[in-house]
Amino acid sequence: MTMVIRPIEIGDAEELLELNRRIDESGFMLHEPGERKRTVEQQKEVIERIESTERSTFFVAESDRGLAGFIAVFGGKVKRNKHSAYLAMGIHDAFYGQGLATRLIMRVFDWAEANGISRLELTVIKDNVKAIKLYQKMGFQIEGEKVHSLMIDGQPANEYYMYRLV
Repeated sequence: MTMVIRPIEIGDAEELLELNRRIDESGFMLHEPGERKRTVEQQKEVIERIESTERSTFFVAESDRGLAGFIAVFGGKVKRNKHSAYLAMGIHDAFYGQGLATRLIMRVFDWAEANGISRLELTVIKDNVKAIKLYQKMGFQIEGEKVHSLMIDGQPANEYYMYRLV
């Protein structure tokens, strides 16, 4: 199966919404399953906003079966943090274990170097052991813990802050 990592396009909006709904079902994303109510038009606006924001980008992984994953990069907006960017990534469960997340992260490393980003950061639910191991394999380190930062099924959950210098 061929997998292409490419910048997102406005025409991906509807398929990205479906991908996000599927990924939300994993329980490891910020949105609860079924919580995301964004319309296709709203998603197009979000894509346009990211594309027009300096030091931000959005890559998708596309297979012959459609979008398989994404990684969004949100760069700092002021002088003191413009060297850093926050990452959000999601992979369709049918593509787990195929190296897709690694390829998406590597693409961001290349992009960050080319765009003057020297610090990448993210948060991950503490119970998402597979994601934590992946991020550590890619050179991210745990920087701290956000205690009771989320409520999942009525129970408080912690997240790790993770970072990597580029």
